Amino acid sequence: QVQLVESGGGLVQAGGSLRLSCAASGRTLSTYAMGWFRQAPGKEREFVGRISWSGGRTYYTDSVKGRFTISRDNIKNTVFLEMNSLKPEDTAVYYCAADRYHYGNGSPDERSYNLWGQGTQVTVSS
Repeated sequence: QVQLVESGGGLVQAGGSLRLSCAASGRTLSTYAMGWFRQAPGKEREFVGRISWSGGRTYYTDSVKGRFTISRDNIKNTVFLEMNSLKPEDTAVYYCAADRYHYGNGSPDERSYNLWGQGTQVTVSS
């Protein structure tokens, strides 16, 4: 069974840090761009950032630039989202997703992804 599993979420105070992981089983991620998305209560899911299949390119939504960093370890088949200087408005369920095509740079459009994790809750208290 092919699946993505996120971990590392939790409760943190504003200004703190968390590191989310997205591990794949049943499918190698090494040739796929990966995206991170989040969904806050009562809001639509939104793009957070993406990393190219090689890891050489990353892109972020403006609200997290300079605070969040996406990286990947293709040997471990895992993608990471390092979140620093967290704010209460970062509170959301965070999802990782795999691009539907090989060797791409990913996209901010969630329709470009065809494999999703179940999500992990991140709560930032003020």
